[in-house]
Amino acid sequence: MTETAVPAVTDLPEGTQRVVADAEARGIPIRVRERGPATSLADAAAQIGIEPGALVKTLVIRRHDGSFLLALVPGGRKISWPLLRQAVGVNRLALPHADLALEATGFERGTITPLGTTTALPVFADASIADLPADSWIGLGSGSHRHGILVPAAALLSGVNATVAPITEAE
Repeated sequence: MTETAVPAVTDLPEGTQRVVADAEARGIPIRVRERGPATSLADAAAQIGIEPGALVKTLVIRRHDGSFLLALVPGGRKISWPLLRQAVGVNRLALPHADLALEATGFERGTITPLGTTTALPVFADASIADLPADSWIGLGSGSHRHGILVPAAALLSGVNATVAPITEAE
């Protein structure tokens, strides 16, 4: 596991550069970590130095009107569609095809993050993320399959103006 200092940002892939620039613009501290392919949630978390429950997936969700939002789902949990629909205030949501997720965010699946998206999207975060201790750092996609990022959970939720609600259930 290698940590990349932000001054070396020009050595990072374009998507990760967007993530770092957006985090800096929002005042969110960020750490970029190199990583390799992962065989499990535990492996992915270990590669960037966190517990599996602190690794947060960013999922692109399509509303019935064709607009998109992002859902932040902690490791070991999955979307609860009834809870997410209730939080969003709609009765139909779906996961879009990979090409639509890429078009909506500028990131491939497996690299999506709420920072640096090419389109501003509303963010819905599971309440368990907000319940973490104030000094907790979480792992996210980085816009690159070769990197992960760490950010303080509270700073991320505030910085992206996330709607915090219970939206997940145990896997």
